[in-house]
Amino acid sequence: MNFRLWSAVAALAGALALSAPAQAQDKTISTQSAGQPAGPGEKVTGTGQPAGPGDKVYGTNRPAPAGAKVVGTSQMQGSADPAADEVKRRFAERFPDMQVTAVRRTPYGPFEVQLGMDLVYTNEAVSWVMEGPLIDAATRRDMTRESQEKIGAVPFDQLPLDLAIKQVRGNGSRKVAIFEDPNCGYCKQLRHTLEGQTDLTIYTFLYPILAPDSKTKVRDVWCASDRAATWDDWMLRGKTPPTANCSAPVDKLLALGQQLMVRGTPTLFFANGARVSGALPVEELQARLNAK
Repeated sequence: MNFRLWSAVAALAGALALSAPAQAQDKTISTQSAGQPAGPGEKVTGTGQPAGPGDKVYGTNRPAPAGAKVVGTSQMQGSADPAADEVKRRFAERFPDMQVTAVRRTPYGPFEVQLGMDLVYTNEAVSWVMEGPLIDAATRRDMTRESQEKIGAVPFDQLPLDLAIKQVRGNGSRKVAIFEDPNCGYCKQLRHTLEGQTDLTIYTFLYPILAPDSKTKVRDVWCASDRAATWDDWMLRGKTPPTANCSAPVDKLLALGQQLMVRGTPTLFFANGARVSGALPVEELQARLNAK
């Protein structure tokens, strides 16, 4: 989301928006996607339908029944803060088309406003809005990135790994799950970086969002006799997957990515629950793979 671009468009209808209630819409990805009731034995992936005992529920904000697992991003709601609640109300008045997930105080003065997976900053009067990283000058820490990592954290053992392509190197003790599009150049760069890593288990979630033929390539890879080898042949060596047909779970993979608010590739989930987007340099990749 580009807040400045959105604001320029929204300004054209600002007077009407403030004079009449508007239904808030999340400009990123809703955690309550419309869907159909799940059939017997199917997993519920945030369709808004009640889940049965033992089902996994991805990214919903409804209570899960006994025995159900909830997989989703953390909302970092924190304790009640009347000032933050008032900021949330004022922000909604000024920007009625943006769904505010949460508002939190920062130790630096401004309030942090969460819009899905995006963060902006404002004052208590909401008389200005700032988009961009908030840096702690003393420690040089990117506080915005740290907040986004907390928001996007997902327990690794709750990911539906049956929808992923599994590759094990060495003893497989380190783990990473990656959402990748077959037409993603940064994903291919990351794959070359991963080539030097040992004692690693890689779970690849095929996520066709970038090009018209992405779904076709995903189908051909998923339906191949050796999915992992076919994926590596394409991503590392440019060998086009042979045409294949089967019931590939493309819709389930897209729904999962949407519920986890994966908006770009590659997006990596590490064993400690941390999430990072982009082709990481080898030093950072190793550090995150080794993190507990």
